[in-house]
Amino acid sequence: MTKRTPSSTACAALVLLGIGITPLAYAQSYTFTDLGTLGGHSSYAYAINNAGQVAGYSLTAGNTAAHATLWNGTTATDLGTLGGLSSSAYAINNTGQIAGRSLTAGNTYHATLWDGGTMTDLGTLGGNSSQALAINDAGQTAGWSTTGLGGGTHATLWNGGTITDLGTLGHSSYSSQALATNNVGQTAGWSHTGAVVANVAMEHATLWNGTAITDLGTLGGNRSQALAINNNGQIAGWAQTVAAATHATLWNGTTMTDLGTLGGLHSEALAINNAGLIAGRSLTAGNTAYHATLWNGTATIDLNSLLDAGTISAGWVLLTANDINDNGWIVGNARNKAGQTHAFLLWDTAPPIAAVPEPETWAMLLAGLGLLGFTGRRRKG
Repeated sequence: MTKRTPSSTACAALVLLGIGITPLAYAQSYTFTDLGTLGGHSSYAYAINNAGQVAGYSLTAGNTAAHATLWNGTTATDLGTLGGLSSSAYAINNTGQIAGRSLTAGNTYHATLWDGGTMTDLGTLGGNSSQALAINDAGQTAGWSTTGLGGGTHATLWNGGTITDLGTLGHSSYSSQALATNNVGQTAGWSHTGAVVANVAMEHATLWNGTAITDLGTLGGNRSQALAINNNGQIAGWAQTVAAATHATLWNGTTMTDLGTLGGLHSEALAINNAGLIAGRSLTAGNTAYHATLWNGTATIDLNSLLDAGTISAGWVLLTANDINDNGWIVGNARNKAGQTHAFLLWDTAPPIAAVPEPETWAMLLAGLGLLGFTGRRRKG
């Protein structure tokens, strides 16, 4: 991904306006940072804000528990639990609030908010368990909860002390989950549609926008999920093709785009920043391994190809890119020579060199920039 410079802003506007450009060329390699652990063998980074704070979880010393973790630089802080053994952090906003889940003393997972030194049990819709997976800059938190009515889960929004059941694409007995939310009140995720194939309930990517619930459809297959949404309403996730492969997908208004793969059958878009640049993972050719992947609007890039020689020779392999901030910094999971999975941070050491649009496109570009209002810091919800 690229830092949010004038050139990257122009690139994003060109993509949104449908003007073709060549892929971004990178002046230097990304700088790789192993974020380390809380003393255990493994750690996982799921979210990064524009200040560079990273949230995820890590195994503690002795590998007996996983605890929600905040990284400031390479300093890892154990965020604790609600009285149970384990917790996980999945989202962080630009004010430093963190959303995730924790085991309670009663040994059930509850959606959890960490705000400074305060940990809050967000509760449920009446069932036993819940999980928070996204948070916007206003502190609204999205995820899922069991309802106490039996069956599955419902997409849920927590706003202060208010818990809202966002519903499903059909009957209340269907399941749904909210996986992303933005700063303008839109929430994305998936919902069962009522269709059943080979005894498996089919889910479709779903957008909740106020009281409206929209089925975002698929790439011709049976299933899809929306995993990320930015403040411009662009949605990233995956959808099945006619051949039943799952491909990273971008929903941009009424347009659905198959983002492709690194040569393998499957890919998933897990994050999108406010410039519309996308991170996730893809199977490589031969379908033997997933690699962390960047989609820049015109190219599908294996992030391992952007690592410096020292990081490669040290044996690090980037498996998944879970989030990207508006500065282009990427976090995810990497495997080392010992076979351990560690949280990583990628940051670029120089701004990218963007292709220059044809002269006749400049007037359209300037008009588009004015229309889209690409100013100020922007953040995926």
